[in-house]
Amino acid sequence: MNYILRRILTALVTMLLVSFFCFLAFSVIRGDAAVYLSDIHSTPEQVETLREELGLNRNVFARYFDWLINFITGNPGTSFRFRGESISSVIAQRLPVSITLALLSLFFILLISLPVSFFTVKKEGSIIDRIVNFFTAAGISTPGFFLGLLFIWFFGLVLKIFLPGNYIDYKEHFLGFIGCLIFPALAIAVPNSAILIKFLRGSLIQELKSDYVRTAKSKGADYFYILRHHVLKNALIPAITMFGMIIAEVLSGSIIIEQVFSIPGLGRLLIAAISSRDYPLLQALMVYIAFIIVMANTLADIIIMILDPRIRTAIITNKTRGNQ
Repeated sequence: MNYILRRILTALVTMLLVSFFCFLAFSVIRGDAAVYLSDIHSTPEQVETLREELGLNRNVFARYFDWLINFITGNPGTSFRFRGESISSVIAQRLPVSITLALLSLFFILLISLPVSFFTVKKEGSIIDRIVNFFTAAGISTPGFFLGLLFIWFFGLVLKIFLPGNYIDYKEHFLGFIGCLIFPALAIAVPNSAILIKFLRGSLIQELKSDYVRTAKSKGADYFYILRHHVLKNALIPAITMFGMIIAEVLSGSIIIEQVFSIPGLGRLLIAAISSRDYPLLQALMVYIAFIIVMANTLADIIIMILDPRIRTAIITNKTRGNQ
């Protein structure tokens, strides 16, 4: 329990540091926001009045503390691009799209990687295994945006399974909305599935060569029983670490895919904020992405600690030594 609390505390401290440096960086980049927001005919007195209204005459630590409190309470400021609309409402409109795309991508990743890994381990060294290894290497080396362009060309323009650029809002027709996300989710899932297959397959092969597996085989246990009751728990430990990184990438890294398929999610919103120099919105999105990455890796560490008794034993041993 102490380890979990320490990991959560470390994640919170990391997030505070990331948010502060992100706030500091954007405060430096955008210069004097009062001048940027003022009309071209504004007098110096009007600019100074606006600066006081925005709180820009205060030191950076006081402004950061106010921004942090507002961010935590769901009010990170107003957007320049969307004419003063609340950033929280702008993000709330796009968040369901990105979350659904991420969940669908993770579903495809597990649907592809788990059966392929279990099947190819049993067929190690066969022609099927070599074919899977070839496609795994190809999937790892293929960028997601290039795969998305191939999907658009082949499935959209050649086979005409879907209409490229067509998007159906989830409020209008949910099944049509899911249909619009299938190929973008596959473009995200295929490279990440190849990575997870490589890690999980290697871990399974290593565990299947262990002494306890040979002992189980000598007692008459079949392959799937050994895999389910003995091997899987140990083999999943390194794969969970990689899966935590994949979750972080999927939840925060679908920027280019959303742009390729014209999906109005957070990734496309981030590009729009960059192109229009909407620094308050860009700052909030960057902190959100950092939060996802930190939380995903923290959750993966906690799950590994729960699954691996060696880590728990090491933690207890180090704690005992520290008390002596």
